[in-house]
Amino acid sequence: MDRMEHGEERKGIRNSPFQIKLPLFIAVALVVGVLIGATTFSPSTTNPQGTAKSYLKFRDILSYIDRDYVDTVDIEELSDYAITKMLEKLDPHTAYIPADELAMAWSYLEGDFEGIGVEFNIFNDTIYVISPLSGGPSEAAGIQAGDKIIKVDGETVAGIGITNEGVFKRLRGPKGSEVNLTVLRDKTKAPMNFTIVRNKIPTNSVDVSYMVDANTGYIKVSRFSANTFEEFKQALTELRRKGMQQLILDLRGNPGGYMDHAIRMADEFISGKKLIVYTDGKGDKYDSKTLASTKGEFEEGALVVLVDEGSASASEIVAGALQDNDRALIVGRRSFGKGLVQMPIPLNDGSELRLTISRYYTPSGRSIQKPYTEGAEEYQMDFMHRLENGELFHPDSSLFVDSLRYETLGGRAVYGGGGIMPDVFVAQDTTELSDYLSQLYNKNVIREYTLNYYSNHRKELEAMPFEKFNKNFRVTDAMLQEVVQLARSAGVDYNDAEFRRSKNLLRNNVKAFIARSVYGNEGFYPVLHESDDEFQQALRQLSRAQRLSKGGA
Repeated sequence: MDRMEHGEERKGIRNSPFQIKLPLFIAVALVVGVLIGATTFSPSTTNPQGTAKSYLKFRDILSYIDRDYVDTVDIEELSDYAITKMLEKLDPHTAYIPADELAMAWSYLEGDFEGIGVEFNIFNDTIYVISPLSGGPSEAAGIQAGDKIIKVDGETVAGIGITNEGVFKRLRGPKGSEVNLTVLRDKTKAPMNFTIVRNKIPTNSVDVSYMVDANTGYIKVSRFSANTFEEFKQALTELRRKGMQQLILDLRGNPGGYMDHAIRMADEFISGKKLIVYTDGKGDKYDSKTLASTKGEFEEGALVVLVDEGSASASEIVAGALQDNDRALIVGRRSFGKGLVQMPIPLNDGSELRLTISRYYTPSGRSIQKPYTEGAEEYQMDFMHRLENGELFHPDSSLFVDSLRYETLGGRAVYGGGGIMPDVFVAQDTTELSDYLSQLYNKNVIREYTLNYYSNHRKELEAMPFEKFNKNFRVTDAMLQEVVQLARSAGVDYNDAEFRRSKNLLRNNVKAFIARSVYGNEGFYPVLHESDDEFQQALRQLSRAQRLSKGGA
């Protein structure tokens, strides 16, 4: 995958069915976690004899299997399996990553990578270019949104069941290396060939920043990677230059990443030497306490932070610090509950151990880590339990008990027990969802339709300023019927009742994706937010956030 997109899923259409993809969500949350830099590891001093005895036993068993077992076995694979099963006895975030999987595991947190610079999606077993990245080698070579990649270096990649990882392996490569693409483009009969020279491609963790109105800014941060703080700081400074006096910081679906970037982000909002976060590990080796230390860009003014069940680890550090210091109003739903810190430890064969070495606590003393005593499988099912228990539609009252009660700097009650509890709960809006809409997304009908629409109306759309598009462009009933017809050809049976239920949301999403093809995320999100209840609630809560910033409730 040339840009770390799992299809279009990470971009997060509010309440669309593909937003709740549990296996991907859990995998990202478990792999990313909160990471600190590795240090040189030394032998155990707490139980050296027991460690040595167990090591010798494991070594002997592997030797016997390798030498005497009746069948031929892969000893390295067997060892990896044993290590993985051993770590399952610890916590859900301690993990062993084999050498051949490490590049993929780290790529989510890389500041940049070397490749051809395209966003893509796979549908109808074909790689579709969503858009070439601005200033990247694909854009320079003439690749366009809507192009279908059918061959890479002469190898057919259409109709073979290619995966995101398969695309990733074919399109990424060292800077200066060449890759030959064969693409099909609408309105051209013959395939087109492009030779693209790979280059360094920046990856963004700030998906978008824009002025909602003359006073209100919005920044969406999708992860905490190597460049996150610099991107965030640039966005914040630009919004301030445009006159921003109040801000919505969107951390929904952000699975975390580097803790130091989260701390630096929180420090931009918190004045003085107030506590941001502290950690507590075995003994005092990994104990730490971090205070605000710099003059931030936005230490005064209304601040609302959006979180949901997909906001984890580093996101929770930011939200917890701002909530406990009465600096921001938290809006949304209870966050993931990931309060363990991992240290990446490189092993001698190129693999890596990510070992939990401490817990983190918010300034009020809350541990955000949710319970994991029932085992990894039950831990991974927590989201489904929230769904079954109705927590996406009303707060979990069992967590609002005196034993879990803490106080913010200004004396407001906040609660621990797993995740950050929002100050303002917003139920997930399912009124316009339907199985029919779900199938439109699962079959990529909406994205295919909007790419085709953009391709057929490129000149008039690109000549239109976004403000005019947003005000005047309408997704007509005739356009929706074209979506229905495309869906039928993709095997989606029409359901009139469900179509009517989802009609307005479908209309909004079609417009948003057309805007994305023309204007990028700066067009996509403002349109999308028109039907985003959580965003609209954040706007309504800015006056309360302003009172909070001045010492009120």
